Formats: sequence, C-alpha cells, structure tokens
Amino acid sequence: MFAYIRGKITFQFENRVIIETGGIGYEVFVAENELTKLSCSNDEILLFTKMIIKEDDVNIYGFLNRESLDIFLKLISVNGVGAKAAISILSALPIEELIKAILFEETEKLTKAQGIGKKIAQRIILELKDKVGIKGISEYVISKNESNEKEEAIIGLMSLGYTKFEASQAIISVIGEKLTTEEYIKQGLKNLLRR
Repeated sequence: MFAYIRGKITFQFENRVIIETGGIGYEVFVAENELTKLSCSNDEILLFTKMIIKEDDVNIYGFLNRESLDIFLKLISVNGVGAKAAISILSALPIEELIKAILFEETEKLTKAQGIGKKIAQRIILELKDKVGIKGISEYVISKNESNEKEEAIIGLMSLGYTKFEASQAIISVIGEKLTTEEYIKQGLKNLLRR
C-alpha cells in the first residue's frame, strides 16, 4: 500500500490531520506525541504510513519516522492490540519510555494508555520483550540528560536472557570509576558466572 505521504497539512484535529497531496486530502491518524510536532503551514511534511483495511473501515496511520512506524507495527502484531490501541499507547508514552516499560516489565506504565488493561499490557511485554531488545538499547533508550551506562548494561544483559533482577544485581555489584557500557556488561557477566 502507501509507504509514505508527502504533502501539506490543511487541517489538524485532536488525533488526526488532513494532508493534501496531488489535490487529494488524506485523513491520517497520528499519535498525540507526534501530533504536537506538526502544524498547518505551507511547509511540506512527510509521514510514513500504514493503511489498515477492515470490512467496513479504511484508516491511514502516520508517523514522523520509521522507528515510530516500526514500534506501531510491533504493537499491532500483539494479539488483542488493534491500531487504535497502539496509537493510544504511542500517545501516552514516548518511544524511549515505551521501550523501557517493555524491557523492564513495567505493566503500570502501559496501562496509562487509554483502553489498555493489565492483561493486554502483560501480553505486550511478553510478546515484544525479545523484539525490542537490541534496537531499543541502541536507538531509543539512550538519553542525553543522564548517565545511562549502567542502565544500558542491564538492558544488554537482559537481551542475553538474564532476568531484570539478575542483570540489575550483577551490574550494581560492579565496583569502579566511570565505566563504559561494554565494560559494565563484561564485569556484569563475570559476576553472573561466579554465582
């Protein structure tokens, strides 16, 4: 179907925009976090899109980058999570927070999204934990505002199959000055192998 739409925003609503291209206005649903970055102007924008066709409905969902689209596709792959629920999750949590919530099994963060109960949140974590691991570490979890080497190392160990508790204990017990993420992971693995 459509890979992306490039055009001008002619109307903006609470959860969607109308993008005009080639004389046609396309209604595109957008997560609130991304909607706030858009505005009606003469500037052309590009939204990566996913068209979802149901028996009685056709909707287009738009994203500012491929990473957001990728997370959306992962979310809708979970049994019981439809497109509107996925947009609700992306509206409630920035991508990096969503990745952390999945990796650290923080069900309560996912239930902040409208229409997402505890069972669905647990299913999302169960089904996506292995799918967001390495990509989550490298592209989303790193924050410029804090020193994340220990946090990244914990996530790295979790992606190797250790539980959050095991990984946290192994990294917390690492003694040393400012280490790199790789050094924390190496030391953490040594601690885990000693047990």
